[in-house]
Amino acid sequence: MRPREFDHDEVLRIAFDQFWRKGVRGTSLADIARDAGVQRGSLYNAYGSKEALFLVAYERYANKYLDTLQNVLGTGTLRERLVAFFDATIKNFRSGSPPRGCPTTRGLMELAPGKGEGLGEDARRAFADLVSRITALVEEAFVEGQRLGEFDGTPGTAALHVVTVTRGLAVFERAFGDEAELRRIAGYTIDLVLGEQGR
Repeated sequence: MRPREFDHDEVLRIAFDQFWRKGVRGTSLADIARDAGVQRGSLYNAYGSKEALFLVAYERYANKYLDTLQNVLGTGTLRERLVAFFDATIKNFRSGSPPRGCPTTRGLMELAPGKGEGLGEDARRAFADLVSRITALVEEAFVEGQRLGEFDGTPGTAALHVVTVTRGLAVFERAFGDEAELRRIAGYTIDLVLGEQGR
């Protein structure tokens, strides 16, 4: 077996940073190879295509992001958990200089119905899987809040509402870049979902 020619994790980190900042269409394997200090052919040999590399890098990102959300949703009152969830979400797509936005929302905008430069069905499934797993984590927090008497609504519907708002926040951030406004919207959403009982 041939020895690995490069640090797999470092290449994925560099690749995903470029995909996140420039999108898949705006990123080339040549750029990734240059920044990672490897040959472009090595990337083709290891991953097969730019989209395949993106999918591996996205999975790495998704797992780390889910770990972060699981931690912030794991302790405190339901209100504290939701505040921490929105805080982590906003920090995620406000990260970088300039802010990089939401990689999932950016990727969804690059889906293409047929063959071409856009992302395909495997990418759509990866994006949908992450959103579903985020929703499940938020729903668990609502279920726990309901058990403790902090919430009297429907956990699944409330979780879908909260996660849908985060998708809107990602678009709003790209359009206006106003973090204070994002946080106001998040706070209003929490008040709306929890009502008087969650105050």
